[in-house]
Amino acid sequence: MGNNHELGEKLKQARQVKALTLRSLAQATGISASHLGRIERGERFPSGHMLKKLAGPLGLEETSLLTLAGMMSENPGPATTGRLDPYVAAVLAQEPVKIQRMAISILSVIKTMTEAVRNNGAHMP
Repeated sequence: MGNNHELGEKLKQARQVKALTLRSLAQATGISASHLGRIERGERFPSGHMLKKLAGPLGLEETSLLTLAGMMSENPGPATTGRLDPYVAAVLAQEPVKIQRMAISILSVIKTMTEAVRNNGAHMP
């Protein structure tokens, strides 16, 4: 996502709907009120870890926030649906979409090579 302001607005609206002050949200998440304010104004961009901390108190889904922030793909491809180890999928979900795609491409190449070795009885060096 290239628009910090859009994400900040969404977080601010969710905080206001929950009738939380910046200070009370800071206490609930462990993120300073001043940093939260900068995020809401679009001056700072939160990490995936921060978004996960914010999701619960704001009543939002982690995946929705990560997707809005551009850290998770809206439509995971077939390589991520039910075939990736859950830990690997969780780690990738915290990365930008570009990194997700590169990692999945690398994993696909490794899978193809492994299948070729199994099918052909070839040995890897």
